Amino acid sequence: MKLDEWLNNGVPNIANSLLDVHKQHFPIEQSIGFEGQEKIIKILKNFRKVLYPCFCDTFKDELRIETNIGNLLRSTALDLKDIISKVLKNNGESQPEVRAEEIVVDLLNKLPEIREILQTDIQAAYNGDPAALSLEEILFSYPSITAITIHRIAHELYQAGVPIIPRIMSEHAHSLTGIDIHPGAKIGEYFFIDHGTGVVIGETSTIGKNVKIYQGVTIGAKSFPLDENGNPIKGIKRHPNIGDNVVIYAGATILGGDTKIGHDSVIGGNIWLTQSVPPYSRIYNSQPLPNIKQKKE
Repeated sequence: MKLDEWLNNGVPNIANSLLDVHKQHFPIEQSIGFEGQEKIIKILKNFRKVLYPCFCDTFKDELRIETNIGNLLRSTALDLKDIISKVLKNNGESQPEVRAEEIVVDLLNKLPEIREILQTDIQAAYNGDPAALSLEEILFSYPSITAITIHRIAHELYQAGVPIIPRIMSEHAHSLTGIDIHPGAKIGEYFFIDHGTGVVIGETSTIGKNVKIYQGVTIGAKSFPLDENGNPIKGIKRHPNIGDNVVIYAGATILGGDTKIGHDSVIGGNIWLTQSVPPYSRIYNSQPLPNIKQKKE
C-alpha cells in the first residue's frame, strides 16, 4: 500500500484512537490546554515588566512607563482571573469567578511588597558574588533572579490554593534556568543561588533569610510513607528547614522533613545530610588525598 493511500485510510483511525485514550485520562472540557499554558507564560512575562519596568520598551519615558504599567496590570489581571477561574471550576469550586477575583486582587495588592523582597534578592546576589559589577547586570543576566522572581509570584498563588497554575509557573522557571523550586517552598529575604544549574528545592522546604546556595544543591525528601494502596501520602512535611545565614556549597544534598539546619551554619560541597545540625555548624567531608605523579624529564 502506498503512503498516500495509507494516510487516507489509516490516519483517521489512529487519530480517533489517540483521542479516545487521551479523553479517558484528561477530559478535554476540563483542560486548560496548550493555550492555557501559553497564557500563563505570557502572564509571567507581563509581571516581569511590571516588577522591573526596565524590561518595558518605554522605560526611559517615566510618564509613558507609568501608563504602560497600569495597562499591563489591567490586562494581566483579567487574563489571570480567567485562567484561575477555569482551574478552580475544574477543581470543584462553588463560585470560581468570585474566588478568582479575590485571588487576583490580593496578588496585585502584594506586588509592591514582592518587589521590595526581590530587591533584597538582587542585593544578596551583588553582595555574594565578587564577579558582579552592578545590580543591573544581576537583574538582566543572573538565572537566580529569574527563578526567584517567578517563584515569589507562584508561591502567592500556591498559598491561595490555586491548582496547576503555580506548578506550570515553577516548571517554566526550571526550563529557563535549570533551577527547580516547588511553588510551595517558603523562602526568606536576601536569597541567592550562585550559578544555579541543578538546584532542587522541594515543596515543604522552609528557607530562612540571607541564605546562599550554590549549583547542584538538593533540598529534598527522604523515602516517603505510602498509604494502604501503595500511593505516596500527600500533604505531610517532607523537606528540610534551613535557618538564617546558612551557606550550602555545590553538590550538597540535604533530605528529610525532620532535618533542620541551624542558623549561621556552613554545609560543605558534596555533603549527604539526613540529620539536623545545630547553629554555627561547619559540615564538611574529610580532605581527600590525591595522588600526584610527575613524569621524569
